[in-house]
Amino acid sequence: MTEPESAGYDYDVVISGAGLAGSAAAILLARRGARVALLERRSDPEAYKVLCTHSLTANAYPVLDELGLIPALEKAGAVRNQARWYTRWGWIEPRAAPAGPELPYGYNIRRSTLDPLIRARAAETPGVDLLLGHHVTGLVREAGRTSGVRASTPQGEREIRAHLVVGADGKDSAVAKFAGVPARTYENTRFGYLAHFRNLPLPGGIAHAWFLEPDLAYAFPNDDGVTVLAVLPDKKRLPAFRKDLEGSFLAFVHALPEAPAIDSAERITKIIGTVDYPLHSRKPTAPGVALIGDAALTGDPLWGVGCGWALQSAHWLTEAVASAATGRGDLDRSLVAYARTHRRRLRGHQYLAVDFAKARPFNPIERLMFSAAARDESLARHMHLFASRLIGPLRFLNPVALAKASVVNVKHREETVPPAHLSRTEP
Repeated sequence: MTEPESAGYDYDVVISGAGLAGSAAAILLARRGARVALLERRSDPEAYKVLCTHSLTANAYPVLDELGLIPALEKAGAVRNQARWYTRWGWIEPRAAPAGPELPYGYNIRRSTLDPLIRARAAETPGVDLLLGHHVTGLVREAGRTSGVRASTPQGEREIRAHLVVGADGKDSAVAKFAGVPARTYENTRFGYLAHFRNLPLPGGIAHAWFLEPDLAYAFPNDDGVTVLAVLPDKKRLPAFRKDLEGSFLAFVHALPEAPAIDSAERITKIIGTVDYPLHSRKPTAPGVALIGDAALTGDPLWGVGCGWALQSAHWLTEAVASAATGRGDLDRSLVAYARTHRRRLRGHQYLAVDFAKARPFNPIERLMFSAAARDESLARHMHLFASRLIGPLRFLNPVALAKASVVNVKHREETVPPAHLSRTEP
């Protein structure tokens, strides 16, 4: 093992958590010359996150491409995530423009396939030491900043020193807790349950989402012919729902418009879920510490954005700190740059998600955009870009888009309301 140039440090970066965010950050940082310790509390290299939407939105595609994972995902049977969305105005069905390029896409792939894949890729990367069975129990602190971690390992307690400690350890991040970084929590007034089905036919073979105001549901086709089917009802329904979980889940799905034919499909997992999944956000940095993925921000699972943001935040961190972490720059200044990027790219998305998590009906602006997108292909494509997190709220709700949506809806009313002399009953 080659020691880092800076005396007293075992590594340039130590990362807690070898899931999507941690493994991606380890690969990207090591490629830029950093010596990385990638710690994973679980000892099984095949371990994976169970409760997940299993969706990598299109915003993550450039990171997947840089990681070199696209061919491996395609070989593993990942499904390109096209989608259609049900609303009370009809289906929003984004399609590529005639003679135009195909719509941007990411992938749906089960975490049981994805997590071991990216973790193995990290372990194969020169400069990365994957340390399984290492659970962070504290931080090493010097002169008011973090300079390493203490970890419980199969061989006993261990101290690992580094220029930078990265928390990629999920919404209940131990790194954030030990660094004294508080979480700001927002109530999610929906609960959620999901199950996996094999051979569940969906029109077009693409993902479906149902906006039932306030209840929601989605079906995401994944690798190996498996579809993730989830329901997210208003918490007011929770007491009755829990009395008969199986019956309530099936009844909810049966009642969906163009309901998936679950009775003819094979359910291959139990119905699992959570009755309390608040959204939270943390300042993504502290002296000597950076947070990525769910450790920095947990979104509403309805939108399926967590995996994409995990990969993006790993990339943003790498771009900001790679030089400084290897002793070739000001680490504190680099962390400020990362925090600024994280805030700029995700704050608006999270603000809207927090508001919508109140299980309210669509507000006037949402009614305008969703109704118009159900009636106009170009606005459906515009909504696809926002749902894929390729554009932010300001671009999604820009004046041109709002004006076009207004025109589309006015024209629709003019075409569907009969003239007054035809609407009267003739004697």
